[in-house]
Amino acid sequence: MSDSAGSEQSFLEHLSELRNCLIKSIAGAAIGSIICFFFSSSLFSVLSSPLISAMPEAELVGLGPAEAFIVKLKVALVSGIVLASPLIFFQLWTFISPGLHEKEQKLALPFVAISTFSFLTGILFCFFVILPFAFSFFLGEFQSINVEPTIRIGEYLGFVLKLLLVFGLVFELPVISWFFAKLGILTPEWLVKNGRYAILGIFIVAAILTPPDIATQLLLAGPLIILYGICIQVTKIANKQNKEN
Repeated sequence: MSDSAGSEQSFLEHLSELRNCLIKSIAGAAIGSIICFFFSSSLFSVLSSPLISAMPEAELVGLGPAEAFIVKLKVALVSGIVLASPLIFFQLWTFISPGLHEKEQKLALPFVAISTFSFLTGILFCFFVILPFAFSFFLGEFQSINVEPTIRIGEYLGFVLKLLLVFGLVFELPVISWFFAKLGILTPEWLVKNGRYAILGIFIVAAILTPPDIATQLLLAGPLIILYGICIQVTKIANKQNKEN
């Protein structure tokens, strides 16, 4: 078999493996979503609690005949992804682990545990710290113009779910940095050298991913800067491990 044919076969094998991992991840998220749909009303009550605590006088309203049902579907979908996150991270490990050393390929359980913990930590940090602060800030803005807040449930849910997922994903940065460092793609020296550009990029990303208010943007940028520092330390550990191997 020629080198080109072998490379093509290897590429197709990787595509097939990626497809299988995606199918299993989607199936797990779908099953999780079906389970969570039966609890979607209670889950929505939990998700609306930060708003109710910060704005007790606020009224949540639905403006379309199907909006409540669509809201429940969105709650179930995102909750299903969170519920299936250990499986999703395991499938991610299955796909990328062949590029690691044989000794490191046995770290599936720690990887899944740390990735899931980081993801959930980001979500909980957003729920218990970011959302209460953001809604208190927004309440002050309503009061400054003497307006009673009336908020559409679909718009509110989109805002909350977006922030929860964003914080869950950005808290994965140290884990991602470790893998890139193990693969020789990322070094602590490169992170330190490009730190000023990273900070600028962090504020740009925060402005894109959060609502157009400086308070929420700073609340996302702050943890990202801290996580960037953690990434530098993580890559140092990974590089040291590479040299020892």
